[in-house]
Amino acid sequence: MPEAHRRILASYLRHLAAERHLSEHTVRAYRADLTSLLEHLTRLGRGTLAEAGLGDLRSWLARQQTLGQARSSLQRRATAARVFFAWAQRTGEIENDPAGSLRSPKQQRRLPDTLERSEAQRMLEQAIAVAAEDGGPVALRDVAILEVLYGSGVRVAELCGLNQTDVDTDRRTIRVFGKGRKERTVPLGAPAFRALDRWLAEGREPLRTPESPAAIFLGERGRRIDQRVVRRIVHRALRLTDGAPDLGPHGLRHAMATHLLEGGADLRSVQELLGHASLATTQIYTHVTTDRLRRAYQQAHPRA
Repeated sequence: MPEAHRRILASYLRHLAAERHLSEHTVRAYRADLTSLLEHLTRLGRGTLAEAGLGDLRSWLARQQTLGQARSSLQRRATAARVFFAWAQRTGEIENDPAGSLRSPKQQRRLPDTLERSEAQRMLEQAIAVAAEDGGPVALRDVAILEVLYGSGVRVAELCGLNQTDVDTDRRTIRVFGKGRKERTVPLGAPAFRALDRWLAEGREPLRTPESPAAIFLGERGRRIDQRVVRRIVHRALRLTDGAPDLGPHGLRHAMATHLLEGGADLRSVQELLGHASLATTQIYTHVTTDRLRRAYQQAHPRA
Protein backbone atom coordinates (compact mmCIF):
# COMPACT_ATOMS: atom_id res chain seq x y z
CA MET A 1 0.00 0.00 0.00
CA PRO A 2 1.47 3.43 -0.93
CA GLU A 3 2.59 5.73 1.87
CA ALA A 4 -0.16 8.22 0.94
CA HIS A 5 -2.81 5.57 1.66
CA ARG A 6 -1.15 4.55 4.94
CA ARG A 7 -0.98 8.16 6.12
CA ILE A 8 -4.60 9.02 5.39
CA LEU A 9 -5.87 5.77 6.92
CA ALA A 10 -3.91 6.40 10.12
CA SER A 11 -5.24 9.97 10.29
CA TYR A 12 -8.82 8.78 9.82
CA LEU A 13 -8.54 6.10 12.50
CA ARG A 14 -7.23 8.72 14.96
CA HIS A 15 -10.26 10.85 14.07
CA LEU A 16 -12.63 7.95 14.82
CA ALA A 17 -11.07 7.26 18.20
CA ALA A 18 -10.29 10.78 19.44
CA GLU A 19 -13.08 12.89 17.93
CA ARG A 20 -15.97 10.50 17.38
CA HIS A 21 -15.13 8.43 20.49
CA LEU A 22 -15.87 5.14 18.75
CA SER A 23 -15.05 1.93 20.58
CA GLU A 24 -11.85 0.00 19.93
CA HIS A 25 -13.92 -2.78 18.35
CA THR A 26 -15.60 -0.35 15.92
CA VAL A 27 -12.29 1.27 14.98
CA ARG A 28 -10.84 -2.18 14.24
CA ALA A 29 -13.79 -2.94 11.94
CA TYR A 30 -13.24 0.34 10.05
CA ARG A 31 -9.53 -0.41 9.77
CA ALA A 32 -10.18 -3.85 8.25
CA ASP A 33 -12.77 -2.57 5.76
CA LEU A 34 -10.74 0.43 4.64
CA THR A 35 -7.51 -1.54 4.41
CA SER A 36 -9.31 -3.88 2.01
CA LEU A 37 -10.52 -0.88 -0.02
CA LEU A 38 -7.15 0.85 -0.17
CA GLU A 39 -5.38 -2.37 -1.15
CA HIS A 40 -7.93 -2.77 -3.97
CA LEU A 41 -7.25 0.81 -5.14
CA THR A 42 -3.53 0.07 -5.06
CA ARG A 43 -4.03 -2.98 -7.31
CA LEU A 44 -5.91 -0.72 -9.73
CA GLY A 45 -2.95 1.67 -9.80
CA ARG A 46 -4.57 4.45 -7.75
CA GLY A 47 -1.64 5.80 -5.77
CA THR A 48 -3.61 8.58 -4.07
CA LEU A 49 -7.17 8.87 -2.84
CA ALA A 50 -7.89 11.66 -5.33
CA GLU A 51 -7.37 9.22 -8.22
CA ALA A 52 -10.20 6.91 -7.05
CA GLY A 53 -13.51 6.96 -8.92
CA LEU A 54 -16.99 5.56 -8.35
CA GLY A 55 -16.25 2.66 -10.71
CA ASP A 56 -13.28 1.67 -8.57
CA LEU A 57 -15.44 1.55 -5.44
CA ARG A 58 -18.11 -0.47 -7.23
CA SER A 59 -15.50 -2.96 -8.45
CA TRP A 60 -14.29 -3.32 -4.85
CA LEU A 61 -17.80 -4.21 -3.66
CA ALA A 62 -18.28 -6.54 -6.63
CA ARG A 63 -15.08 -8.36 -5.73
CA GLN A 64 -16.27 -8.74 -2.14
CA GLN A 65 -19.50 -10.25 -3.44
CA THR A 66 -17.66 -12.78 -5.62
CA LEU A 67 -15.65 -13.78 -2.53
CA GLY A 68 -18.91 -14.73 -0.83
CA GLN A 69 -19.39 -11.78 1.51
CA ALA A 70 -22.88 -11.53 2.99
CA ARG A 71 -25.20 -8.65 2.13
CA SER A 72 -24.78 -7.28 5.64
CA SER A 73 -20.99 -7.16 5.16
CA LEU A 74 -21.32 -5.46 1.77
CA GLN A 75 -23.66 -2.88 3.26
CA ARG A 76 -21.27 -2.20 6.14
CA ARG A 77 -18.30 -1.82 3.80
CA ALA A 78 -20.18 0.53 1.48
CA THR A 79 -21.11 2.65 4.49
CA ALA A 80 -17.50 2.66 5.69
CA ALA A 81 -16.37 3.88 2.27
CA ARG A 82 -18.98 6.65 2.11
CA VAL A 83 -18.15 7.95 5.58
CA PHE A 84 -14.40 7.76 4.90
CA PHE A 85 -14.52 9.66 1.60
CA ALA A 86 -16.92 12.27 3.05
CA TRP A 87 -14.40 12.89 5.83
CA ALA A 88 -11.53 13.08 3.31
CA GLN A 89 -13.39 15.74 1.31
CA ARG A 90 -14.36 17.68 4.44
CA THR A 91 -10.76 17.79 5.64
CA GLY A 92 -9.39 18.80 2.24
CA GLU A 93 -7.67 15.52 1.43
CA ILE A 94 -9.69 15.22 -1.80
CA GLU A 95 -11.67 17.73 -3.83
CA ASN A 96 -14.44 15.47 -5.14
CA ASP A 97 -16.17 12.66 -3.26
CA PRO A 98 -16.64 9.59 -5.52
CA ALA A 99 -18.48 7.62 -2.82
CA GLY A 100 -21.41 10.01 -2.43
CA SER A 101 -23.58 8.00 -4.83
CA LEU A 102 -22.18 4.56 -3.92
CA ARG A 103 -24.98 2.07 -3.34
CA SER A 104 -24.95 -1.38 -1.80
CA PRO A 105 -27.38 -4.30 -1.73
CA LYS A 106 -30.24 -3.80 0.68
CA GLN A 107 -29.81 -5.89 3.78
CA GLN A 108 -32.53 -8.41 4.44
CA ARG A 109 -33.58 -7.55 7.99
CA ARG A 110 -33.99 -10.66 10.10
CA LEU A 111 -36.33 -10.46 13.02
CA PRO A 112 -34.25 -10.72 16.20
CA ASP A 113 -34.77 -13.70 18.47
CA THR A 114 -36.25 -12.70 21.79
CA LEU A 115 -37.70 -14.02 25.05
CA GLU A 116 -41.33 -14.43 25.92
CA ARG A 117 -42.39 -12.52 29.02
CA SER A 118 -42.80 -15.78 30.91
CA GLU A 119 -39.29 -16.92 29.94
CA ALA A 120 -37.76 -13.66 31.16
CA GLN A 121 -39.66 -14.02 34.42
CA ARG A 122 -38.46 -17.61 34.90
CA MET A 123 -34.88 -16.65 34.11
CA LEU A 124 -34.86 -13.95 36.78
CA GLU A 125 -36.66 -16.12 39.35
CA GLN A 126 -34.12 -18.88 38.77
CA ALA A 127 -31.21 -16.47 39.27
CA ILE A 128 -32.79 -15.09 42.45
CA ALA A 129 -33.27 -18.63 43.79
CA VAL A 130 -29.62 -19.46 43.09
CA ALA A 131 -28.51 -16.29 44.89
CA ALA A 132 -30.73 -17.10 47.89
CA GLU A 133 -29.21 -20.56 48.16
CA ASP A 134 -25.64 -19.48 47.45
CA GLY A 135 -25.61 -16.22 49.39
CA GLY A 136 -22.24 -15.21 47.91
CA PRO A 137 -21.29 -11.87 46.32
CA VAL A 138 -20.94 -13.31 42.79
CA ALA A 139 -24.50 -14.66 42.85
CA LEU A 140 -25.80 -11.25 44.03
CA ARG A 141 -23.84 -9.57 41.25
CA ASP A 142 -25.22 -11.92 38.62
CA VAL A 143 -28.82 -11.24 39.67
CA ALA A 144 -28.19 -7.48 39.51
CA ILE A 145 -26.62 -7.79 36.05
CA LEU A 146 -29.55 -9.78 34.67
CA GLU A 147 -32.11 -7.43 36.21
CA VAL A 148 -30.36 -4.30 34.93
CA LEU A 149 -29.88 -5.71 31.40
CA TYR A 150 -33.52 -6.74 31.07
CA GLY A 151 -34.91 -3.84 33.08
CA SER A 152 -33.08 -1.08 31.21
CA GLY A 153 -32.15 -2.52 27.81
CA VAL A 154 -28.60 -1.15 28.03
CA ARG A 155 -25.89 -2.61 25.81
CA VAL A 156 -23.33 -4.92 27.41
CA ALA A 157 -20.56 -2.33 26.91
CA GLU A 158 -22.74 0.31 28.56
CA LEU A 159 -23.37 -1.97 31.53
CA CYS A 160 -19.67 -2.74 31.97
CA GLY A 161 -18.89 0.99 31.79
CA LEU A 162 -21.27 1.97 34.61
CA ASN A 163 -19.69 3.71 37.62
CA GLN A 164 -21.19 4.17 41.08
CA THR A 165 -21.68 7.89 40.39
CA ASP A 166 -23.96 6.96 37.47
CA VAL A 167 -26.71 5.75 39.82
CA ASP A 168 -29.38 8.26 40.91
CA THR A 169 -31.02 6.66 43.93
CA ASP A 170 -33.71 9.30 44.36
CA ARG A 171 -34.92 9.15 40.75
CA ARG A 172 -34.15 5.43 40.34
CA THR A 173 -32.22 6.01 37.12
CA ILE A 174 -28.79 5.21 35.72
CA ARG A 175 -26.65 7.43 33.50
CA VAL A 176 -25.37 5.58 30.46
CA PHE A 177 -22.71 6.53 27.92
CA GLY A 178 -23.60 4.88 24.61
CA LYS A 179 -22.04 4.80 21.17
CA GLY A 180 -19.93 7.86 20.46
CA ARG A 181 -20.00 8.63 24.21
CA LYS A 182 -23.56 9.93 23.87
CA GLU A 183 -25.08 10.29 27.31
CA ARG A 184 -28.63 9.28 28.22
CA THR A 185 -30.60 8.62 31.39
CA VAL A 186 -32.42 5.30 31.71
CA PRO A 187 -35.00 4.44 34.39
CA LEU A 188 -34.82 1.20 36.35
CA GLY A 189 -37.84 -0.73 37.58
CA ALA A 190 -38.26 -1.59 41.26
CA PRO A 191 -36.96 -5.22 40.99
CA ALA A 192 -33.85 -4.14 39.07
CA PHE A 193 -33.14 -1.30 41.49
CA ARG A 194 -33.58 -3.60 44.51
CA ALA A 195 -31.14 -6.12 43.02
CA LEU A 196 -28.63 -3.37 42.18
CA ASP A 197 -28.98 -1.81 45.63
CA ARG A 198 -28.42 -5.16 47.35
CA TRP A 199 -25.35 -5.88 45.22
CA LEU A 200 -23.83 -2.49 46.08
CA ALA A 201 -24.70 -2.81 49.77
CA GLU A 202 -23.77 -6.46 50.37
CA GLY A 203 -21.96 -7.99 47.40
CA ARG A 204 -19.54 -5.45 45.99
CA GLU A 205 -17.41 -4.85 49.09
CA PRO A 206 -16.20 -8.47 49.44
CA LEU A 207 -14.91 -8.36 45.85
CA ARG A 208 -13.40 -4.89 46.08
CA THR A 209 -9.62 -4.49 46.31
CA PRO A 210 -7.49 -1.37 46.85
CA GLU A 211 -6.98 -1.30 43.07
CA SER A 212 -10.69 -1.62 42.23
CA PRO A 213 -12.04 1.13 39.98
CA ALA A 214 -15.23 3.04 40.61
CA ALA A 215 -17.09 0.51 38.45
CA ILE A 216 -20.45 -0.73 39.67
CA PHE A 217 -19.86 -4.30 38.55
CA LEU A 218 -16.63 -6.04 39.47
CA GLY A 219 -15.11 -9.34 38.42
CA GLU A 220 -14.00 -11.93 40.95
CA ARG A 221 -10.53 -10.34 41.09
CA GLY A 222 -11.90 -6.90 41.87
CA ARG A 223 -11.42 -5.32 38.45
CA ARG A 224 -14.12 -3.81 36.27
CA ILE A 225 -16.17 -6.69 34.91
CA ASP A 226 -15.35 -7.84 31.38
CA GLN A 227 -17.96 -8.08 28.63
CA ARG A 228 -17.11 -11.75 28.10
CA VAL A 229 -17.96 -12.49 31.72
CA VAL A 230 -21.33 -10.77 31.35
CA ARG A 231 -22.07 -12.83 28.24
CA ARG A 232 -21.26 -16.04 30.12
CA ILE A 233 -23.60 -14.98 32.94
CA VAL A 234 -26.49 -14.42 30.52
CA HIS A 235 -25.91 -17.63 28.54
CA ARG A 236 -25.74 -19.66 31.76
CA ALA A 237 -28.94 -18.11 33.12
CA LEU A 238 -30.82 -18.87 29.89
CA ARG A 239 -29.52 -22.45 29.74
CA LEU A 240 -31.08 -22.99 33.16
CA THR A 241 -34.43 -21.61 31.93
CA ASP A 242 -36.66 -24.26 30.37
CA GLY A 243 -37.73 -23.39 26.83
CA ALA A 244 -35.70 -20.16 26.60
CA PRO A 245 -33.59 -19.54 23.46
CA ASP A 246 -29.83 -19.28 23.86
CA LEU A 247 -29.35 -15.53 23.64
CA GLY A 248 -26.65 -13.16 24.85
CA PRO A 249 -26.99 -9.78 26.58
CA HIS A 250 -28.27 -8.23 23.35
CA GLY A 251 -31.14 -10.70 23.46
CA LEU A 252 -32.26 -9.21 26.78
CA ARG A 253 -32.13 -5.77 25.14
CA HIS A 254 -34.36 -7.09 22.34
CA ALA A 255 -36.73 -8.59 24.90
CA MET A 256 -37.00 -5.34 26.85
CA ALA A 257 -37.86 -3.36 23.71
CA THR A 258 -40.36 -5.94 22.46
CA HIS A 259 -42.14 -6.23 25.80
CA LEU A 260 -42.35 -2.43 26.11
CA LEU A 261 -44.04 -2.14 22.72
CA GLU A 262 -46.36 -5.04 23.50
CA GLY A 263 -47.30 -3.23 26.70
CA GLY A 264 -48.29 -0.08 24.81
CA ALA A 265 -45.13 2.06 24.90
CA ASP A 266 -44.72 4.43 21.94
CA LEU A 267 -41.89 3.90 19.48
CA ARG A 268 -40.08 7.17 20.17
CA SER A 269 -39.91 6.48 23.91
CA VAL A 270 -38.39 3.07 23.21
CA GLN A 271 -35.93 4.71 20.79
CA GLU A 272 -34.81 7.10 23.51
CA LEU A 273 -34.48 4.35 26.12
CA LEU A 274 -32.37 2.21 23.80
CA GLY A 275 -30.22 5.11 22.62
CA HIS A 276 -30.89 4.52 18.92
CA ALA A 277 -29.78 7.40 16.70
CA SER A 278 -32.43 6.53 14.10
CA LEU A 279 -36.07 5.62 14.60
CA ALA A 280 -35.69 3.15 11.72
CA THR A 281 -33.46 1.01 13.94
CA THR A 282 -36.14 0.83 16.61
CA GLN A 283 -38.88 -0.01 14.11
CA ILE A 284 -37.59 -3.57 13.77
CA TYR A 285 -39.30 -4.29 17.09
CA THR A 286 -42.69 -3.35 15.67
CA HIS A 287 -42.19 -6.19 13.17
CA VAL A 288 -41.46 -8.55 16.06
CA THR A 289 -44.65 -7.63 17.89
CA THR A 290 -46.72 -7.80 14.68
CA ASP A 291 -45.25 -11.23 13.92
CA ARG A 292 -46.27 -12.44 17.38
CA LEU A 293 -49.80 -11.11 16.93
CA ARG A 294 -50.06 -12.91 13.61
CA ARG A 295 -48.97 -16.22 15.15
CA ALA A 296 -51.43 -15.82 18.00
CA TYR A 297 -54.21 -15.06 15.54
CA GLN A 298 -53.42 -18.08 13.38
CA GLN A 299 -53.34 -20.37 16.41
CA ALA A 300 -56.46 -19.07 18.12
CA HIS A 301 -58.94 -17.78 15.53
CA PRO A 302 -61.30 -20.44 14.09
CA ARG A 303 -61.16 -18.86 10.62
CA ALA A 304 -57.50 -17.86 10.54
